Amino acid sequence: MTQHFIVIGNPIAHSKSPEIHTLFGAQAGLDICYQRQYCPDDAASFTAVVEAFFHGGGMGANVTVPFKQVAYECCAARGGLSEHAKVAGAVNTLLLDKALLAKGVSPVEALYGDNTDGQGLINHIKRLGWPLNGARVAIIGAGGAARGVVLPLIEAGIETLTIANRTVSKAEILVDELSTASEKINQHTIQTYATAALSGDFDIIINATSIGLSGETLPLADALNCQYAYDMMYGRELPFLQHFAARGAQTSNGYGMLIGQAALSFERWTGRAIDVAQATETLQAHSFKN
Repeated sequence: MTQHFIVIGNPIAHSKSPEIHTLFGAQAGLDICYQRQYCPDDAASFTAVVEAFFHGGGMGANVTVPFKQVAYECCAARGGLSEHAKVAGAVNTLLLDKALLAKGVSPVEALYGDNTDGQGLINHIKRLGWPLNGARVAIIGAGGAARGVVLPLIEAGIETLTIANRTVSKAEILVDELSTASEKINQHTIQTYATAALSGDFDIIINATSIGLSGETLPLADALNCQYAYDMMYGRELPFLQHFAARGAQTSNGYGMLIGQAALSFERWTGRAIDVAQATETLQAHSFKN
């Protein structure tokens, strides 16, 4: 029997999720149908789409901009949330709690939300062979992307974490909120800086802003260096990576994170683990551009 999945967003026509998950289904030997689902940009429309999909037998959904926080609020009110989703304050993966369904609870009341973005990043960094245990890490940016990766980084065993943002007060607010949301984060000292004031040597620096997509450059200090530089964006040449590559750092864009978070969503839905390295190679061979 065909298993149905969707990705909900606005805009959504650009999404590569159908291609990615169709490949996952083939690798896992499952008959799946994965489609893009446009949704008007309001909470009521999102809720209506989710209710119709799961009442109609849908198995799982991905959520992309601008609905990740709306999905979080929906799951918090009606169903359940993973720890990663609670800390991130956002949901990118919707599924049904089978235990609740077995008790006769309606699909909408059995909604469960997860956030696989940060875990996808960690898994990609590990596949790259970059050391995380004991690493000195800096994140540039204090928005939703940064929020979603802090807990997975701490769980991976990093030694120190610094969050830098153009407006340092926003970084400070983020740290306060995360420390309140998670005891694991509360037990870890996190330093904050203005981006232009960030300096010193780090093992890994992660750009969690979308600035590079417009060609704009971050105000990076000359005294800021790292062994590894990771930009969570992809799709074009990124100034952040060019800057650190010129200084001898190993670099990567967020293409592998995209595949990694999708693989974790697929595993949540189907119970089938994906060979991400093989899937990535296949997608690249079929002109899946990063």
